[in-house]
Amino acid sequence: MKIAIQGEKGCFHEMAARQYFSNDTVDIVPCSTFDLVLRSVTEGAADLAMMAIENARSGAILYNYSLIRESGLKMLGEHNLRISQNLMALPGQTMHDIRQIRSHPIALAQCMTFLNQHPSITLVESEDTAGSAKLIAEHKLKKIAAIASASAAEIYDLEILARNIETYPKNYTRFLVIGSEDKIIRDGNKVSVCFTTGHKPGSLATVLVILAHMDINLTKIQSVPRLNGEWEYMFYLDLELPVGCPVDAVESALRPYTSNMEVLGVYNKGEKLYES
Repeated sequence: MKIAIQGEKGCFHEMAARQYFSNDTVDIVPCSTFDLVLRSVTEGAADLAMMAIENARSGAILYNYSLIRESGLKMLGEHNLRISQNLMALPGQTMHDIRQIRSHPIALAQCMTFLNQHPSITLVESEDTAGSAKLIAEHKLKKIAAIASASAAEIYDLEILARNIETYPKNYTRFLVIGSEDKIIRDGNKVSVCFTTGHKPGSLATVLVILAHMDINLTKIQSVPRLNGEWEYMFYLDLELPVGCPVDAVESALRPYTSNMEVLGVYNKGEKLYES
């Protein structure tokens, strides 16, 4: 099975994919952007995609919500990964040598308590955590460090200068498994939907009351601009379904009170939190 991810080998997307599928033999298809991740699936270069959607510290990745909806692909599963960030550089380097630290902007944000202790070091944003480690290794860059996973340090033969530098210990990222609609399991216990509501008081509240009456647990609500110039928003909801509540019943209940209603995915709730 080919799994498309954003990032280089050793990134957290790869870790999430291998943990979710419990299979080290899955073929990873690295992509430089999330757009290319989804294109890999729609064009048949990959069977599925593993895609980050939110982090406990940094919040939701709004762009990915729109990307998934516009792609026509569906959410097929979710996985929660404990993110442990590590500072790494070429062997023999010390903190005293480092003049620059490179990583993905979200990774940098997750480590600011540590980074603020070294104000003289320049922070440089990059496309990927593992990609930063790879760049240092391939070009033998001295005085430059990367923030990435311990796996990246091992893969690219870098030395870890500081471990577990994330500010918050419970630093989890939720990833989604993305694929074609024919792979949806209609009896999953979690459903993701999106819709718009009218511009009048109580529109969204009406929807929430309906969900409450159906004993449906709302675990996530996110608004994303529609980019139509009229300041309209799509609402993205994650819902945990009670036993015996089919997805069709949710659709039927919400459609009269919403517009552009779409089921983005049906899957089973990711119960386990893994150490990275």
